[in-house]
Amino acid sequence: MTLSGPERDAVAARIAALVAQPSVSADPAFAEGMEGARRLLEARLAELGFGGARRLDGGGHAALYSERLAAPGRPTLLVYGHYDVQPPDPLELWRSPPFEATVRDGRLYGRGASDDKGPTVVALEALARLIAEDGELPCNVKVLLEGEEETGSPSLPAILRDNAGLLACDAALSADGARWRADVASVNVAARGSGGLEFRVRTADKDLHSGRYGGAVGNALHAVSQIVAGLHDARGAVAVRGFMDGVAAPTEAERAEIAAIPFDAPAFYAAVGAPTPWGEPQWSAPERLWLRPTVEVNGLWGGYQGAGGKTVIPCEAHAKLTVRLVAGQRPAAVRAALIAHLHAACPPWARLEITDERGWSPAYALRPDHPLLLAAEDALAETAGVRPLRVRIGASLPLTGLIREALGVETVMFSFAVSDEDYHAPNEFFRLSSIDEGIAAWMALIRRVGAQSPADYRA
Repeated sequence: MTLSGPERDAVAARIAALVAQPSVSADPAFAEGMEGARRLLEARLAELGFGGARRLDGGGHAALYSERLAAPGRPTLLVYGHYDVQPPDPLELWRSPPFEATVRDGRLYGRGASDDKGPTVVALEALARLIAEDGELPCNVKVLLEGEEETGSPSLPAILRDNAGLLACDAALSADGARWRADVASVNVAARGSGGLEFRVRTADKDLHSGRYGGAVGNALHAVSQIVAGLHDARGAVAVRGFMDGVAAPTEAERAEIAAIPFDAPAFYAAVGAPTPWGEPQWSAPERLWLRPTVEVNGLWGGYQGAGGKTVIPCEAHAKLTVRLVAGQRPAAVRAALIAHLHAACPPWARLEITDERGWSPAYALRPDHPLLLAAEDALAETAGVRPLRVRIGASLPLTGLIREALGVETVMFSFAVSDEDYHAPNEFFRLSSIDEGIAAWMALIRRVGAQSPADYRA
């Protein structure tokens, strides 16, 4: 299916309008943008005839819910997306304003364009087109649009638990979770889990003169640097005691399956300007991305950062960490191991405090014969003209494990973002060609689900 120029432009305009709402969930300064995004999405769902609209509160930013349940005897899908975005920093690296969608060379640039506003709008517009063409949706659809995915979904467990009856469904279909490559049809069947925290190190009650106190009082920046440097060994392996507990070695069949997926390692590194591969040498880059857990330092700061010099010993320094988890790891155990490591690595002349935590979620894998996965593969085969590859993603979608635990159903990731679209970085973009591809595939998939029975999901 190919949209007409005006149809594609209308969808792009809806994405642009949503991008214009600066919905950064991590920063309270963006509360107005969060509310603007909520109102825009609520209005569009109302236009499409979805009812039962409400905001679901879990203690943080609300999730949006609406439903269209006009297909008795047919399966019920929970369609998921998220309206929050990452902070736009560093602003000076953007070629155009992050919250003013700009089209260049067939790409729509803006924070959240790819993660997850573009894919979410594609999903909603596919539903709109089905209603327009067929008069009604072929299956029952409940829509859940989260507002805290970019901070680890801390409120989502409570939202799912407190609204389990309202959200009951046969399966979930996520507009989040990017495609492997733009030129390769694929479907994601597994994702790493995630977690994160922030810590602070103090060495004195105030900043000190580096001449009068240097060599006698510890430097907080030295301490925090020493701590984060010990998170990995010289090979790039995580050096946190207990962190790898439960991680099983992949089978030869799993490694062979991954090796068969087209991957150009030199091009992968060249595309991001990385001079050489990094990480455990016994694993290929796709294996490091999909099968191995990580600890990453996302931010490190303290001391004087203005122009010129300042002869000071900083009394305080900070770091932000995130982790990616794989099958077999328990989030609570990994969290405990990481915190114990940080305290043990802190030198005796410094004090360490955990100051903030992100949501913690387990890794996720979808069973290979799940009926929604099979329907998604058939839909992609129809619209792309080839059978899709089954791939994993190194990123995390907290909802997958949380929905499995709270609602007892599985989630298929069906995003039409692409992994190279610079989400979480300056100059994030969404390919305009993904509008046609995504709407066609979503429509084909929803129609296939309409031909299924709820009993297919209980087999």
